[in-house]
Amino acid sequence: MCRRVGAPICGRPNCPSNKRPYPPGLHGRGRKRLTEYQMRLVEKQKLRAIYGVGERQFRRYFEKAEQRTGVTGEELLRQLETRLDAVLLRLGFALTMRQARQLVSHGHVELDGRRVDVPSIQVRPGQTIGIREKSRNMIPVREALEITPDPPPYLYRNKDEVQGTLSRLPERGEIPLPVEVEERLIIEFYS
Repeated sequence: MCRRVGAPICGRPNCPSNKRPYPPGLHGRGRKRLTEYQMRLVEKQKLRAIYGVGERQFRRYFEKAEQRTGVTGEELLRQLETRLDAVLLRLGFALTMRQARQLVSHGHVELDGRRVDVPSIQVRPGQTIGIREKSRNMIPVREALEITPDPPPYLYRNKDEVQGTLSRLPERGEIPLPVEVEERLIIEFYS
């Protein structure tokens, strides 16, 4: 996916798109004629790949964002960023979105003290996210807590208790995406 888009979406330092900056496949190195449709499609696929969301689910997020008051693109990003797996990643309890998703689906995460196993749950401001008592000493969690930097300003993290809180909804400028994404093109794609 990184090579298709032409940007290191996965966020790994040894991303394949850095070594081979052309699309995969037989015709990858061919002459590129970018159409307007392709630019918009690639932008949408970029955001989908970053959060690991399927097309139907992404479409649903877009429709909800469209109905809300405010800028549609920012609302879409806000919904994606307040998913439980995304919040876990930003808090630094996981190194990748896939790892965060697996932590949730395997039942290692608590939301307000209750075990949760659905990665797409929307976290509301004021809710507390934590790793369960039994899972706190897992090597991936410990490793992630040591390596990751401080979370963005809209999150509060308590490293000792392996807990965090979403203090408020994120603003567009505070969301740390691995690559630049133009929400405007995504909105144009769906309209």
